[in-house]
Amino acid sequence: MRRVGIRPFLCHAARFASVRQYFRSPGDGRLRPQIPAAVLLRALLVTRLLRGESFLAVEAWVRSPARRGMGVRQSFGDDALAYFTERLEVERLRSGIAGVVKQAKRNKAFQDSRWIGLSLDGTGAGRSEKNRCAGCRPVRNDKKEIVGHHHKFAMISVVGTGLSLPLDVEPYGPGDSEYAAGQRLLRRAAQNLGPRFSDYVVADGEFATAPFLHVVGDAGLRAVSRLKGNLPELYQAAQRRFACKPPDRKFRDDSDRVEIWDADDFDPWEGLRWQTVRVVRYRQHKRDGTVFEAYWLTDFSKSEVGSQALYHMAKSRWEIENQGFNDGKNRYGMEHICHHQPNSLLVNWLIIALTLTLERLYRCRYLHRGRHPLLKPVELFRLLLLSLMQSQDSS
Repeated sequence: MRRVGIRPFLCHAARFASVRQYFRSPGDGRLRPQIPAAVLLRALLVTRLLRGESFLAVEAWVRSPARRGMGVRQSFGDDALAYFTERLEVERLRSGIAGVVKQAKRNKAFQDSRWIGLSLDGTGAGRSEKNRCAGCRPVRNDKKEIVGHHHKFAMISVVGTGLSLPLDVEPYGPGDSEYAAGQRLLRRAAQNLGPRFSDYVVADGEFATAPFLHVVGDAGLRAVSRLKGNLPELYQAAQRRFACKPPDRKFRDDSDRVEIWDADDFDPWEGLRWQTVRVVRYRQHKRDGTVFEAYWLTDFSKSEVGSQALYHMAKSRWEIENQGFNDGKNRYGMEHICHHQPNSLLVNWLIIALTLTLERLYRCRYLHRGRHPLLKPVELFRLLLLSLMQSQDSS
């Protein structure tokens, strides 16, 4: 296996042109910086890779003998990071992450995938007791009493390729919603990725509205959205149609048995400019007897995408939950507030997205070449820590 460590990881990250360009010119808004922006960014990236949640964790690493192994020559405190992230431009960081994903596609990271999807969803993070900024939103208990505040944001990720790559984040503003933030996020991601990068957008039922589906179509993409009770006429028509007929297709998904119903001649609802709506219903039978059922709508025709492929597109919607939010919160500090200031919070979430994307490309593509086994995330984490220990011993 190729040598694993912090420095090899940073060298691999520098192979992406957008990362090199971003570290050279990240949009540093400080007036008279004493510490180069590239040093601060490298320390942030490495600390997130090592699953440190706070700016204090960054300070602890750069003040330790491990600083040399991180490629950082000078120490600094958490206040320097707070001042830096408050003034750092976010659009260049977003473009840098998109550049990594585009270069990964050119390097055939998705060559085994017929379809490339984008999934978006919203979540809450960064909880605090008091309302401390314009982005804070109240958290209420069952009695509708305010018991705290948190921040909410939408995230978009590349899915359906066997390699989930978080791409961008959009916070909710005052009076904002997941629905509005998701539309802004999709428009920007489509522009940053360029035409013909991906094939479809998969989203939950909240996004099954004519305006959002039109945004998807205007971006040159197909939509795959959950069908629920928010579209009662279409939902009930699909239930009636599929209840009285046998499944159109049966197949195995690993150890699960899947039945699928598929019809592409449902009438569009008022305001939707599609000619027809295709609806798919699947029933997934688990080995323990549990049955999961869901309805999905799409503008893919049957000649473009078969029922089984559409089933897998729908299932790719869960990647942003499991490999986006769950990994980001449980391993990389997405839940933690490093510095309670809107721009600093956004920079932190975007740095985590960049870390997740670079880590997965490094672990699943670069280190997995040839016959080398695929490292689990925790195995890579241990090897990275070991490399820092060895760098301390050598110094």
